[in-house]
Amino acid sequence: MVKIAFFDAKNYDKEVFNKYNKEYKYDITYFESKLNSETAPLTKGFDVVCIFVNDKADAKTLKILEENGVKILALRCAGFNNVDLEEKGNLKIVRVPQYSPYAVAEHAVGLLLSINRKLYKSYQRTRKYNFSLDGLLGFDIHGKTVGVIGTGRIGKAFINIMKGFGTKIIAYDTYQDEKFREEVGFEYVDLDTLYKESDIISLHCPLLKDTEKMINKESIAKMKKGVIIINCSRGKLINTNDLVQKLSEGKIGGVGLDVYEDEEEFFLRDMSNSYVRDKNLSILLSMPNVFITSHQAFFTKEALNKIASDTLENIKNEMETGTCENEL
Repeated sequence: MVKIAFFDAKNYDKEVFNKYNKEYKYDITYFESKLNSETAPLTKGFDVVCIFVNDKADAKTLKILEENGVKILALRCAGFNNVDLEEKGNLKIVRVPQYSPYAVAEHAVGLLLSINRKLYKSYQRTRKYNFSLDGLLGFDIHGKTVGVIGTGRIGKAFINIMKGFGTKIIAYDTYQDEKFREEVGFEYVDLDTLYKESDIISLHCPLLKDTEKMINKESIAKMKKGVIIINCSRGKLINTNDLVQKLSEGKIGGVGLDVYEDEEEFFLRDMSNSYVRDKNLSILLSMPNVFITSHQAFFTKEALNKIASDTLENIKNEMETGTCENEL
């Protein structure tokens, strides 16, 4: 029987994976701890290790997995920036490249609306029977220029939604999809043009060497005063120190984050009773024009079911045939 070590396990993970595992009948052991070099020894005797976005599969961790006899590292997510692929050795590494682009794109739009129309502030007021409109002024999204960085599946879903708002779309991607551009009607531009012309900027690109901290004081300086920035991709796309500085200076009109540069210790966990705090995160949480959610953009019923079914199918394909279309 195939034995799977499942790290960073939450109750919703167990529920959906147990449901789909009735077909595969794998032996799954759930660990609440995240995978890293300190917890990697727990994988001894397992065939497969299953991880999520904040697990750390660096060179040291991967070496331990291979020494322990692990054959497959199964990512139950699309991004793989937390895996040192150059040090994977004989490990087979698979991922779930497409679970629900709509989930993430729709959440990005939700963040945008929450910031622009001051929804949380209004909600808090009305609960206290304060129905004043002072301080709640937003703007029409219709007619605004939206800059989309990354036109993969999620970026395309976001573009389609924003076209419905009646916006002008400009986009940047190193791999331009001309067919999609013609069908939907938008313009590919360089990054400097996107920074300069956009009223709203939404990040939907992977975390690579070229994109790490691409939103920094230099790029923010090129943007319009009052720009809104949305990030539902990876936290390290943004230099948080520079973001806090430019927010404090009033350069940025609003920020919506579902990810954070140093989120590993905080996101997807209940830290309400802990004294551990992150300085920049605390500053951002205190700002009235910042709206932060805890890496929940993917979190829909459809996405969870797709993640579970595809992850288990990836493992089956690798174990039975030695190949998988989702192998890295």
